[in-house]
Amino acid sequence: MAGNGAAFVEFQDVRKTYRSKRGDIAALEGINLAIRGAEFLSVLGPSGCGKSTLLRCLAGLDHVTGGSIVIGGRPIDGPPDDLGVVFQRDVLLEWRTVLENVLLPIEVRKLERAPWEAKARGLLGLLGLAGFEHRHPFELSGGMRQRVSICRALLMNPSLLLMDEPFGALDAMTRDELNLELQRVWMADAKTVFFVTHSIPEALFLADRVAIISPAPGRIAEIVPVDLERPRDLGVRETPEFAALVRHVRLKFQTMGVMRGSR
Repeated sequence: MAGNGAAFVEFQDVRKTYRSKRGDIAALEGINLAIRGAEFLSVLGPSGCGKSTLLRCLAGLDHVTGGSIVIGGRPIDGPPDDLGVVFQRDVLLEWRTVLENVLLPIEVRKLERAPWEAKARGLLGLLGLAGFEHRHPFELSGGMRQRVSICRALLMNPSLLLMDEPFGALDAMTRDELNLELQRVWMADAKTVFFVTHSIPEALFLADRVAIISPAPGRIAEIVPVDLERPRDLGVRETPEFAALVRHVRLKFQTMGVMRGSR
């Protein structure tokens, strides 16, 4: 599943500069990228390269200094309505139950609760949280909390899902499990996903294409197609094809001075 061919998100010569007392700091420079509808794009780069800044600009949480970002033919001038966001930290409200956390966007928009509650329960079941609706976040594991965050982001059926290193704080086994869960949900619903990570295997496992970002100021150094059949299980990471992709990406980072080559 590699998208429907039409560009749904377009970055057009995007630049982002932050001003400080010590002078301007260029975070992004000349980003040109088109993302197809229903495509899963991983954005991969070292810490500080501007990949999270790029996501924040796409979410309308930060303004670009130059260029433009277009979603569905409309330039962004603030947070789009048809958008779901999942951050590395789950940002759940500890005093609200799991179900109430998922339904928070409905309360913010002052919509009728009943029809959305049925959908929220369905999403919780889909992500393995049936029976936990009335628990509180402090009663959940880190992986379960992040599942709640994903349910909340998916509740209003956004056409675009932004994920900023959502599994970075989790242990390896939980991270693998959620990679599989995310792939399953994405394949069932065919949303456009913009997934930021610093993990090469994670980026390649999930994506149709991987956008490699150079060290700051962030530029698109390369777009790597991931031509592996879906659905993918964890065993794909042991195949020669996957290993070749990992080597290719690592070599790219080595040429940019981000990673050391093997001795």
